[in-house]
Amino acid sequence: MTGSLTSRLALSRSAVDRDYLTRSRPGLVDELRADPLTRAVVLRRGSALMEDGDRPRLRLVPLASLPGADLLVYLGRALEGQASGAPIVAAVVDEAAAAALEPDPERWGDLRRLGADLDALDAGLFTQALAITNWHASHGYSPRTGQPTLPAQGGWVRHPEGQDDEAGGHHVFPRTDPAVIMGVVDGQDRLLLGANALWGGERYSILAGFVEPGESLESAVIREVREESGLTVVDPVYVGSQPWPFPASIMIGFRARLDPAGPAEPVPDGVELIDLRWFSRDELTDANRTIGIPGRTSIARAIIEQWFGGPLDAP
Repeated sequence: MTGSLTSRLALSRSAVDRDYLTRSRPGLVDELRADPLTRAVVLRRGSALMEDGDRPRLRLVPLASLPGADLLVYLGRALEGQASGAPIVAAVVDEAAAAALEPDPERWGDLRRLGADLDALDAGLFTQALAITNWHASHGYSPRTGQPTLPAQGGWVRHPEGQDDEAGGHHVFPRTDPAVIMGVVDGQDRLLLGANALWGGERYSILAGFVEPGESLESAVIREVREESGLTVVDPVYVGSQPWPFPASIMIGFRARLDPAGPAEPVPDGVELIDLRWFSRDELTDANRTIGIPGRTSIARAIIEQWFGGPLDAP
């Protein structure tokens, strides 16, 4: 497969100008509420309100007509598509407001399931909205002082309750957790795939893990492979990255080669992984494959298909 891997990743696409300079404008939220062009990505327990139709599309609701929201975050301006030029916010609503707006549970979409089928505008908006609202949900209190915090600057900062937003006191900013994910190949160009214990042994994927404090990305690749499989790899090479807001990660993709001087057969750690196997391309063809593989929204699927040399038909 040719071209940048990142450009093909479902959740790395975007058609949004984040318009970060506007976030600090005084009275921004009131201004957005008063603007008839402002549209909202409506979120309920991590799901987004969708249009009814054959192809998944976000339902961008006029903010002025939206019942009370628990949280508003300014996402920026749409660069194309159904709301080109309009300011867009993420709006988190409670169960009662969600039911009043759309009682059909089928109209509330899951990003993991729908991400690959959304256009660039909707994929970028949904990913950004979910990531920033997940951060808000976990930072109601300052990790430094324990004080309750309130959103400010269009929803991109939280500060202690009672502190003026312009004051030079303690502010809490959004954080993203980096994780490496790697396609490991041996001397026969076979790909290493493992079955996670949480998946019951029916679905296999490439290895992944969080970067530890004070660790380079390449060192994290080597350590995670050794911890999960007992194998040693060399020459980690970056291939692309994708945000993964479940709840707050960015997946940083690599390829790596098995060290010919080290062990050749993987041994699962028995905690996270219950099986590890080398797979040839023939074993992963659509006709011969006997295992499940990651869905099209994930970077894991893209790295597998990059190694394979083309798309696979599994859903």
